Amino acid sequence: MTEILLPLVLLSLLIWIGLLTLWGQFWRTDQQLNVTETQLEKLPSVCAVIPARNEADLLPKTLRSLLCQNYPGSFNIFLVDDQSTDGTAEVAQQTAQALNKNQQLHVITAEPLSPGWSGKLWAMEQGINKAIATLEPDYLLLTDADIEHDVANLHQLITKAEQEDLELVSLMVQLRCENFWEKLMIPAFVFFFQKLYPFSWVNNPKKTTAAAAGGCILVRKATLKRIGGMQVIRQALIDDCALAHAVKSGFTQSQDSGDRTKSQQNTISSSHSSSKIWLGLSSSTHSLRPYLSLSPIWDMVARTAFTQLNYSPLLLIGTLFAMILVYIIPPLGFIIGALTGNWLVALTGLSAWLLMSLAYLPMIRFYRCPVWLTFCLPIIAFLYNLMTIDSALRYWQGRGGAWKGRVYKV
Repeated sequence: MTEILLPLVLLSLLIWIGLLTLWGQFWRTDQQLNVTETQLEKLPSVCAVIPARNEADLLPKTLRSLLCQNYPGSFNIFLVDDQSTDGTAEVAQQTAQALNKNQQLHVITAEPLSPGWSGKLWAMEQGINKAIATLEPDYLLLTDADIEHDVANLHQLITKAEQEDLELVSLMVQLRCENFWEKLMIPAFVFFFQKLYPFSWVNNPKKTTAAAAGGCILVRKATLKRIGGMQVIRQALIDDCALAHAVKSGFTQSQDSGDRTKSQQNTISSSHSSSKIWLGLSSSTHSLRPYLSLSPIWDMVARTAFTQLNYSPLLLIGTLFAMILVYIIPPLGFIIGALTGNWLVALTGLSAWLLMSLAYLPMIRFYRCPVWLTFCLPIIAFLYNLMTIDSALRYWQGRGGAWKGRVYKV
């Protein structure tokens, strides 16, 4: 057994050395929205678009946070009530009325889901079209109904975009991390996302890596028109990264009038990047979406994990093997090596385990979780492996992409 484990733990150790030194410093948490307070020569107009499906419980806090933004320019909110059954529209209007900001809020009743669209994107499309037709804003803020924005968030996003001439600015908002399952799984979710899309590469216009976080995306209206609007990603389950890819790759509507969604969801273009985007973390803007047990976290990951792999069985097998090699082999080698007295295997496995824990430590600190959780990454990776397998099974059974009572054909 130890003769088989030795080359595996050595390979795992080499992979971690390579990841820490060559893979875009993905483990760092310093890509945050820190902008210099400067007076902008022009205050661009902004419209926020919020797709909301049965969000009455969260809107009193989240919508209030948007209505109370300290942005001095023109700012309006278009909330799209997506076939809600819990009084979402009424709660939104009551929230605005309580703040005496009825004129700032525009509530739209979404039309029935159009064939070929995902529900969220169809709602966003209607909100965006209404905002542009009504007010012709310079920017659109695409945000979710569960996001509680810091009072200065919009002003900082606009300042970042204007100062650095960015076409898209996105925040990976701080996800809720309060109970046991959230502390165990949520920081790892963001860690794996950063590993897949190193933020320093996303923010480098010379790199083709593109990603965004759908909870908070500020995009120029002209940019959205250039790529053809949400139409070009209308079936994308991972819509945020598909949008970022379309923007950063310099895609224009005239280049391809066909359905690009399958290829846009997670592939990285090999063409030269021509547009500047930015993605970072936030410690002041939060998601209030609770994950009270493992089940909702499992569903969140299983909904799109196989999509990340382009629905490829070969990529699925390769990913599962890679996750085992990188995350599970090191502690396995350490334990078996120590029990059998093979200290070369044990020390090599321990070294790789310590390196992965060291890489995970900044994210654990960012989420203010106990440091001992850094050593649980192998267990967490094992659970994410199971979620990925379940994601593939759901797809093959025709249950892929299920979200809020809808199942999308992908």
